[in-house]
Amino acid sequence: MASIKDVAAEAGVSVATVSRVLNDHPSVSADARARVLAAVDALGYRPNAVARSLRTDQTRTLGLVISDVLNPYFTELARSVEEEARALGYSVVIGNADERPDLQDHHVRTLLDRRIDGLLVSPTDGGSPLMLDAARAGTPMVFVDRWIPGVDVPVVRADGRSAVRDLVAHLHGLGHRRLAIIAGPAATTTGSERVEAFRDALRAYGLPLPDAYIGQGDFQAASGRRVTEEFLDLAEPPEVVFAADNLMALGALDAVRARGLRVPDDIALAAFDDIPWFVHTDPPVTAIAQPTPELGRAAVRAVVDRIEGRPPRSVTLAATLVVRRSCGEPPGPPGPQDPYTPHTPHPDDTQRSTP
Repeated sequence: MASIKDVAAEAGVSVATVSRVLNDHPSVSADARARVLAAVDALGYRPNAVARSLRTDQTRTLGLVISDVLNPYFTELARSVEEEARALGYSVVIGNADERPDLQDHHVRTLLDRRIDGLLVSPTDGGSPLMLDAARAGTPMVFVDRWIPGVDVPVVRADGRSAVRDLVAHLHGLGHRRLAIIAGPAATTTGSERVEAFRDALRAYGLPLPDAYIGQGDFQAASGRRVTEEFLDLAEPPEVVFAADNLMALGALDAVRARGLRVPDDIALAAFDDIPWFVHTDPPVTAIAQPTPELGRAAVRAVVDRIEGRPPRSVTLAATLVVRRSCGEPPGPPGPQDPYTPHTPHPDDTQRSTP
């Protein structure tokens, strides 16, 4: 393997000149720069990233801690983060918290110990002292999808309130009046926000949300199945179950089918977080879609801004309702996002604010 000394000899310059070229230092002549780059190409030289990080105090590495790698939403988010980071010259190390605060903090601590340049986190709860300490220490950090209230960190997220209102309006228009929700953990911002958005939307139509129609889930399929079974055991079961994430929706679908019932003939089903599988279920599931690839790219740009000394900013994008046939919709032609394609809004649709 070629060394930096080999490159210097091939180019006929000093090792210091090679180093300056590799670090984009402006004090190198165009001729010397061309000869060094030609030598690098000819010898197949690859700089030692570890040694460079010690000299520059940068590793060109980002850490990403996601809530659940098995959740297709977070899988798609991680992919877009990795792609955007690579385009900007960064690598990504991913930690899976598995919806466990202790595992989340383990990954955060490990990543910080390894001297990453920036951190992207989708918090599993709202009370991590480690996250607060990292923010106070000035760690370039961005919350994505979820956030911790009171922590001064930019947030990149989708606002689902308007889409939830659209969903309730849609369900009301179909004649449904008894609507229930499988909620995510109240300790997460997305868990509490989606319940409140659902409650507010029902209130606008004069519809109640009884305690019996609020089931506590944990963003996992098993909890969706358990809560749906509880709904079905009620003396007056709901007409619609709205699952606050995709995995809980799949669990709900399992529970309905295990009883020998059909969606939407016996009970309707809708979900937050659209996924590719929903177009292949019978019937296809009506869902709220988040602009996941755009969220991942915006999160990377936000944390790189902080790394490179630019002002921090939060980014909010809009979620959208995708109507299919799981709520008793009449048969019709597929909508603009059916079959499933990742949602890509026009850049002008992006709403930005500074925390």
